[in-house]
Amino acid sequence: MRNDVRARREEAGLSQAALAAALGVSRQTVNSLETGKYDPSLPLAFALARYFHLTIEELFHVDL
Repeated sequence: MRNDVRARREEAGLSQAALAAALGVSRQTVNSLETGKYDPSLPLAFALARYFHLTIEELFHVDL
């Protein structure tokens, strides 16, 4: 699954640590999401989408 987390974070001028703190996760979790090593839980996917004022579908892209 691809995602736009890094692009959205950088557009917002946030560090990985700042985004992690806002979401209540570790910086390593944000890094793993951005590099595609980790697919988020549904609650985290919703939290990320809400944080960036997007739908989950706008932030995450399933490769078929």
